[in-house]
Amino acid sequence: MEKFGAFLKKVEKRERVVPFMVRWVVQALQEYTLPPGQKLAPAQKRQFILKLSQAYESWQVEQADRSLKLYEYFLNTLSQKSPSGGTEAEWAEVLEKARKTLRRKRYSYRTERSYLDWIRRLGEYLDYKSPEEVSGEDFQDFLTYLAVERNVAPSTQNQALNALVFFYRHVLEKEIDPYIEAVKARERRRLPVVLSREEVEAVLSGLEETYYLICALVYGGGLRVSETVRLRVKDLDFERGLITVYSGKGDKDRVTVLPRKLVPELEVHLAKIREIYDKDRRAGVAGVYLPYALERKYPEAGKSWGWFWVFPSKDLSVDPRTETVRRHHIHPSAVQRAFKKALRKAGVEKPATVHSLRHSFATHLLEDGYDIRTIQELLGHRSLRTTMIYTHLVGKRITRVVSPFDKYDV
Repeated sequence: MEKFGAFLKKVEKRERVVPFMVRWVVQALQEYTLPPGQKLAPAQKRQFILKLSQAYESWQVEQADRSLKLYEYFLNTLSQKSPSGGTEAEWAEVLEKARKTLRRKRYSYRTERSYLDWIRRLGEYLDYKSPEEVSGEDFQDFLTYLAVERNVAPSTQNQALNALVFFYRHVLEKEIDPYIEAVKARERRRLPVVLSREEVEAVLSGLEETYYLICALVYGGGLRVSETVRLRVKDLDFERGLITVYSGKGDKDRVTVLPRKLVPELEVHLAKIREIYDKDRRAGVAGVYLPYALERKYPEAGKSWGWFWVFPSKDLSVDPRTETVRRHHIHPSAVQRAFKKALRKAGVEKPATVHSLRHSFATHLLEDGYDIRTIQELLGHRSLRTTMIYTHLVGKRITRVVSPFDKYDV
């Protein structure tokens, strides 16, 4: 068990827990009279953890569970697996099959790129083991590798999990082993960066017209930058002061507030965009991209004014899915660059991004007394727990507290 202990010292941040983790593994092996270096069967692991849960605190049970998962991963990394004869060419074929499947199932281009990248990285991790021989254990080891050796965030590990579940079921066309339990990436609860109202005003005033409108909508409506640049003309309801966000994160639709103060500026902006739209129609440019099967159902809709981008790109580009030359929307990275420049110009030292404006929207609404459920709906959060993090940022109660140090004359 010495080698396992040395391995734990490399992957665990708190070295003082290593002896306890080794002890859990030893206890489990003794429970089933297994020698060191022997794996526990899935049923044995479940039974052992269940038994611990009846006698120990929950944090101890979680520690034991993590210890057993790390032990199995450690043994798998030690085992010498014979070459399987797989090649990069085989994985290239698998990636192409995955690409076609993703497009047939109408996944977004962003998801397509992400999933293909995770499949490619799995191939590299397995040293291009033959795809047909990839097992559930390989799946589990890769996810554990991401958590303990690459130290990825839980959201990144979940993204890899979703990509590889898709890969197994729809590309390899086989079910994952019923008992797959990788070591989970450690949760990192960090408070988001929030700008004060004065800082928001200073940063927005330093942005050029188009980028100003984008960032003002992010702050004014609590949108994500990707949602803002993908807005269509029809998504803005000036009369009711609403923005409809279609296919947001998690492929959910929602309605949020359109700042009334922005309406005159948006109307002027759309008049200029209309000139770009009319120019494209006269030039015979293909219509803008339409989601899912709408392009087949309504082939002319992409050429209509209502479906045109609120923030179109200045130049035409090639759609990577269809190789059609058309006008896309402004890329989010361009907005991020403009925001960083305005941040420096305003002299704001916080490590803020455009997304910080969305955090600021939620925090400032809480400060103004709006209830957390309303804010959850506006942000499009699936779980109220996600929205609750903003309650830690509202300083009204904290700023009323007088430090005991202030009561002394020093």
